[in-house]
Amino acid sequence: MKKTFALTHPKHKAERWVELVKHDIKKYLGRERRKALPPGMDYWSFDCRFGATEETAEKVFTSEINKRIDAAAAAQQEAVYVEILARACKHKPRPDAEQDDSAE
Repeated sequence: MKKTFALTHPKHKAERWVELVKHDIKKYLGRERRKALPPGMDYWSFDCRFGATEETAEKVFTSEINKRIDAAAAAQQEAVYVEILARACKHKPRPDAEQDDSAE
C-alpha cells in the first residue's frame, strides 16, 4: 500500500478521522497477514515508510506507524504518506540452538 492519508475532514472531528486512518492501516496489515505464504516461507514481514510526503518519507517499524500518525495529528499536518510493502520471510535458526543440540 502506498497512500497519502488526509488527517482532516470537513464533516468529521479530527480525532475521529485519525482513528479511521489508523483502522484502515490495521485492516490492510491483517489482510496481508492472512494471505497464503509461498512454499518454504514462515511469516510476512513489512517494509514501512512514513512521512509528510512520499519524497520525505523515512523507514519505520510497523509498530511505530500509529505513534507517528498521532504526532502528525498533534502537529496539525494536513496529510501523511504511508507505504507498507509485504514480503515473505523465513526464520533463521538461532546460533545458540546448534550448541544446545550438541550438548544433549
